[in-house]
Amino acid sequence: MLNLYSCKNFFDDEIFSFFSSDDDSEVAKSKENLLEVAENIGLGGDLLRSYAIYKLAHEPNLVSKTIERTGGEIGESLLKVFQQDLENLFYIFNDEPSKQSFWYDYKPTVPIKSEAFNELQGKLKNLSSKDAATIAEIFIEHYRKYGYGDIAEYRAFRFDETKNILVGIKFFEKIRLEDLIGYQHQKELLTKNTNAFIERKPANNVLLVGARGTGKSSSVKALVNENYSRGLRLVQITKPQLKFLPQLMETLRNFSGKRFIIFLDDLSFEESESEYKYLKSSIEGGVESLPQNVLIYATSNRRHLIRETWRDRTEGHDELYRDDSVNETISLSDRFGLIVHYYPPSQNEYLEIIRSMLEKNGVALDEETLRIEGLRWEMSHSGRNGRTAQQFVKNYLGARD
Repeated sequence: MLNLYSCKNFFDDEIFSFFSSDDDSEVAKSKENLLEVAENIGLGGDLLRSYAIYKLAHEPNLVSKTIERTGGEIGESLLKVFQQDLENLFYIFNDEPSKQSFWYDYKPTVPIKSEAFNELQGKLKNLSSKDAATIAEIFIEHYRKYGYGDIAEYRAFRFDETKNILVGIKFFEKIRLEDLIGYQHQKELLTKNTNAFIERKPANNVLLVGARGTGKSSSVKALVNENYSRGLRLVQITKPQLKFLPQLMETLRNFSGKRFIIFLDDLSFEESESEYKYLKSSIEGGVESLPQNVLIYATSNRRHLIRETWRDRTEGHDELYRDDSVNETISLSDRFGLIVHYYPPSQNEYLEIIRSMLEKNGVALDEETLRIEGLRWEMSHSGRNGRTAQQFVKNYLGARD
């Protein structure tokens, strides 16, 4: 077995054992495992080469971890070690394995849908005339652009505080900003702030506030989808997890090559809830600063996030220093440098949302029918907003013959 130093765990996989084994049963076992992996992942073409590329892209190694930790830097000596390791693996990347491997034109039942992996595999085609240094540079650029493992594979994550790990969300909504009808000003504000963040320029934490069903959460998801290849990722946490924000921040510091939006959806607090203090401290005021590769985006129906009553503002309030209570209530929202307001759509905007959604599904309604049916649906549901429009479209499409 060859010795690898920057990718030392590469051969800790019995699929590769047939290269050095004279035991037919071991060879058969390797083939069985490779076939199962190929179907589970969706690998195709020359399976041995595809699997080798997948391992180097997906499993952490010294080079990929160093690039992620340093924000894209790799030392000259480590680069030479990586090139030498790939030189030792070169027989996998040239044309010869196609003659040795048992499946060199495999077509999986469900091909892999990973944008990052498919791009990498495409760049590694027809490299039999190239040297190991070229292959090394392709992998290094992949690590810089997408990262490695789940960071490269997924756009969004949830945080498992018990294991202190990010867990990829496999079925993340594939929405784009162009799918959100209207709210042009709001989208421009979000895009400008997010672009600055990705480009390592000063950017603000964002509070998206307004009526329900107006596209606040969808806007954030769309931003992540459109900037995935630029290194933007989303981590959604729940209100009870706010106490673990310092723990999450420390985890995200280890991925300085990527930019993370910590997403708090539909956030609000009652007077008796104290979790908001963890959020206040994490955004501004705590001993440990917010990592440079992290911003917090939150959506809420409440402008100040914490429930307020008229009693809080009356002179008869029992508290001795009434202004202190009011300041405490609004101090959380003040920590969001950018507050984007989403208002309910007008009647015409509501109908335009319906029209656009129907047209994307190949349906065109005349003006009168659209108005009658759309407004009738609105009156029998929860008001005029994008969510109501989407529900109407689903009902209309589902009821068609």
